[in-house]
Amino acid sequence: ITATCLLLFFFQKILWLVVPFLLALIVYYFLYPSMQALIYRGMSRDAAASCATLGFLALLFIVGVGLTPWVAAHLAGWQDIVSGYIKGGTQLLDRSLRALENHWPTLANAQLADMVQGRLAEAAGSIADHLEPIAIGIMAWTPSLMLAPFLAFFFLRDGRRFQRFLGGAVPNAFFEKTLFLLHEIDRTSRAYFQGLIKLTLLDTATLALGLWLLGIPGPLALGLICAVLAWIPYVGSIVGGLLVVLVVATDFPDSPSLAYWAVALFGLVRLLDDFVYMPLTVGKSLELHPLVTVLMIFVGGAVAGVAGLMLVLPVLGVVMVIGETIGVIVTD
Repeated sequence: ITATCLLLFFFQKILWLVVPFLLALIVYYFLYPSMQALIYRGMSRDAAASCATLGFLALLFIVGVGLTPWVAAHLAGWQDIVSGYIKGGTQLLDRSLRALENHWPTLANAQLADMVQGRLAEAAGSIADHLEPIAIGIMAWTPSLMLAPFLAFFFLRDGRRFQRFLGGAVPNAFFEKTLFLLHEIDRTSRAYFQGLIKLTLLDTATLALGLWLLGIPGPLALGLICAVLAWIPYVGSIVGGLLVVLVVATDFPDSPSLAYWAVALFGLVRLLDDFVYMPLTVGKSLELHPLVTVLMIFVGGAVAGVAGLMLVLPVLGVVMVIGETIGVIVTD
């Protein structure tokens, strides 16, 4: 646990490299079966890695070209759509605060609703001031994110060479332990990403079912978006819940109770995610105790913020494998 916390603190300082490295690992595990199939058909490892990577890039290009006309057609109206959803959410918040003031004289005397509306008006006026830093941040992150397919290609092509390099660098007495360590790290990383996919499917199914029962349009799409946002524990779930509440408040302005039910649904899914789904998927894939899984998520957020929430479980799994292997060598 101490080693995991130290690594999270260090990774937070080089997040520009850690994020594309994680994306490259996801692409690597996604493309590895295709490369392996090409190798079994008689193709060399270098050629198979090149074909798998080029096929992936071609798929991205086709998807990008196909989505460009749709994005261009809707780009002009996005600002109005976003403004409409924000307006619907603001009206829901104002009605809720007015209702609280009617039941709590203390809040009425403090003029809570008027104060919140004033703060929101000020925040809406300063949104334009934050657009430039956001755009600059996106531009600054773009080159590092482009490293992901580049890294994935060399993971596919030179993974065996890296293993042979490590095998030749250690004494013969530890050769088998080194191979075992590399195998276990690969298995742990693969298990984490497979568990993450299972968690996403469970979250999508649960949210889609709940939204469908509430009568909210597009339940599957909203559930999938919220499940992907939930890859960032807590923060992503809050953003996803806020998105659904804004949609409900805009599409059903005369039914504020529906928005409250949506909030209750997300609270229930959040509890299921933390104490049932996460231990059964990611925690089970990494062979972590459910108590350790839940506690380490809190520890990761306290040590490294949002980055720690995302990285704590895969880092902990790899560190545990390394620690167990070193322990076997020391006590042998």
